[in-house]
Amino acid sequence: MRPMLDGLELPQVQEIATLDRRVLAEHKPPGMDGSLLQNMGRRPLRLALWGVASGPEASSFVEQLDGKYRAGQPASFTADIVADAEIEQVVIDDLRVRDLAGKPQRYAYVLTLREYIEPVEPEDVSPLNSDILDDALGLMDDLMNGFEIVERLSAITSRLSDLSQSLRR
Repeated sequence: MRPMLDGLELPQVQEIATLDRRVLAEHKPPGMDGSLLQNMGRRPLRLALWGVASGPEASSFVEQLDGKYRAGQPASFTADIVADAEIEQVVIDDLRVRDLAGKPQRYAYVLTLREYIEPVEPEDVSPLNSDILDDALGLMDDLMNGFEIVERLSAITSRLSDLSQSLRR
């Protein structure tokens, strides 16, 4: 199977390398020697791909590849090496093209692809937000009532201290 990027056949692919990394969180419990590792899942898979485009269609291929890179949109990718990884879409992370000197209509290209994972739609929290707002407004009313009570008590204690001082004289 020839590598394909969104319907564009990648000619003369020389090498494909994958980089798959796991995210591990290290925890150091107090009073214990060593640490514990927590598996936080994996990062999106990265692919590095080297190839050569030659012939009369080489410049057209490079232009199409550059267009896909500049668009920044997810694209489907198929190749034997990633068939088991179940990668559906990738984004072109980096593109390097080199015109090979002394060899007309021949371009070397290097693609760095990153697995595209569809972002999760945020949940509707509007009912929750209105409940929180109502609770906050109720607490503010209680707080303002408390300030008024403290103000009244302050006035009463001021009068009582004045009365107490006048009785001592």
